[in-house]
Amino acid sequence: MEAAAPHDPAEPSANSTGLTVTSPEQMRELGRRLAKLLRAGDLVLLSGELGAGKTTLTRGLGEGLGVRGAVTSPTFVIARVHPSLGDGPPLVHVDAYRLSGGLDEMEDLDLDVSLPESVIVVEWGEGKVEELTDDRLQLVIHRAVGDTTDEVREVTVTGLGGRWAATDLTVLSA
Repeated sequence: MEAAAPHDPAEPSANSTGLTVTSPEQMRELGRRLAKLLRAGDLVLLSGELGAGKTTLTRGLGEGLGVRGAVTSPTFVIARVHPSLGDGPPLVHVDAYRLSGGLDEMEDLDLDVSLPESVIVVEWGEGKVEELTDDRLQLVIHRAVGDTTDEVREVTVTGLGGRWAATDLTVLSA
């Protein structure tokens, strides 16, 4: 993975870095690296086109966190809980693609109850779960669209809030 030029954060409390990922295995590796920075109570929002690599990244995150079960897209079940195989936090993997409302519609998932003891990853969560916490990590994955076999992805990682203010996100490009 190559480090791209840092992204200019939209919010003053944002901490941001950009990365170039050139294969699905590198996207999984990014997830494994990201897992080393995460702890119980962390909320991670993933956005990007269909096929951008959100679930592949989450699969690597699950490997890095050491959770049980294969991490697959939760599209039709909305959320999957992957318990830790060790002493780390469980991973709650949510796909909010089919949910049209905001936090009210997400309330049935009890994410606010799960957040303190879990790492919650929400695909397609923009505008839907930000109210859960001021501290969150947002990953935006850009890829070429259309009929292409291009595996290159530009990933912007932005940490928002006090939790991420002093975290060195450039370690993700190592």
